[in-house]
Amino acid sequence: MREISLDRLRTLVAVADRGSFADAARALHLAPPTVSLHIAELEDRIGAPLLSRKRGQVAPTSIGEVLVERARRLLADAEQALDDIQRQVEGLEGRARLGASTGVIAHLLPQALEVLRKHHPAIDIQIAVLTSQETLSRLLDGKLDVGLVALPQPPVAGLVLKPWRRDPVMAFLPAHWQCPARITPEWLAAQSLILNDATTRLSRLTAEWFATGGQHPVPRIQLNYNDAIKSLVAAGYGATLLPHEATTPLPDKRIVMRALRPALSRRLGIAYRAGYVERSTQHVLDVLWDLRLA
Repeated sequence: MREISLDRLRTLVAVADRGSFADAARALHLAPPTVSLHIAELEDRIGAPLLSRKRGQVAPTSIGEVLVERARRLLADAEQALDDIQRQVEGLEGRARLGASTGVIAHLLPQALEVLRKHHPAIDIQIAVLTSQETLSRLLDGKLDVGLVALPQPPVAGLVLKPWRRDPVMAFLPAHWQCPARITPEWLAAQSLILNDATTRLSRLTAEWFATGGQHPVPRIQLNYNDAIKSLVAAGYGATLLPHEATTPLPDKRIVMRALRPALSRRLGIAYRAGYVERSTQHVLDVLWDLRLA
């Protein structure tokens, strides 16, 4: 079945509103034969007359009135859709889908979201809690627009991956423990441990750190939620290794932080698809980039 074009419907409405083919042609900046052709094509498509011509006046038939009413709604919806899309193209509103780990979401994203709410309140930020590999996979599939991932990562065709932050990994210990000023793999491996689960880049990073001292400890529990880990540390259940962003508030008074020897850091990168970047996504990237030194 052939479709009806919006241009033909626009012509029908113009003729119905003005009661004249000539006046409609002038209003639409069309030649009068083009207006006649549009109406003829519509009537051929419908299979019935849409306009009656009596005493020099043109008016819709009963069928024409129904189509004119529907055409007005269709044209208004199309115009609104174009206006909405244009606002997104201009970055005045839109959507950005972001993937990141729980640690990043808890302590870094709130700062970015506050800035975005202030300067770009009509941009809807949708956040998914994902591992780095899940984030990269969804970026490739077009299901995310921005990803915050642990580094290093191998190059991925079709994605841009930029270094973003480097934050120190610290030891978080129950405050009542007697502990040295700097924490070594040998000392920490002898304690009760709460560590990130083996699916995370941080788990592999800390395992490598323990291995520098010839240690391969087995934690009491493994989680992938940093705030829950800190709660267990505060309760005295064990110690952990976690990144500490400079802007993050100091932990619970029942927790003490100690630097590591050798030092260890967690590196993060920003990932997004190569090529055209929507303006709303670019606003998110710009705000996140400003946090690289925070």
